[in-house]
Amino acid sequence: MRIKKDDNVVVVAGNSKGKTGKVLKVFPKVERIIVEGVNIRKRHTKPNQANPQGGIIEKEAPIHVSNVMVVDPKSSEPTRIGKKIIIDEKSGKKRSVRVSKSSGEML
Repeated sequence: MRIKKDDNVVVVAGNSKGKTGKVLKVFPKVERIIVEGVNIRKRHTKPNQANPQGGIIEKEAPIHVSNVMVVDPKSSEPTRIGKKIIIDEKSGKKRSVRVSKSSGEML
């Protein structure tokens, strides 16, 4: 999975199409992510210590990773992600970095 926590993504399919947000949590085994402000669901809760009033709580639900694209840091447009191997200047070791396909900018 090429999308990581704290990435800015835009939803390209589904009910929340066109919305953008930050990735809050990633579930790689089931290929789903939770995006801030996207796929909001309502949950009815009883009063408890954390929420003494109870009531209806709005919460983000997971969305499939195929329905989102990472936002390019340079152009603010949706882009695909590639990997590039670079040599670290300090240690001289090879490193794999994520790169935007459209602008070549590192993520």
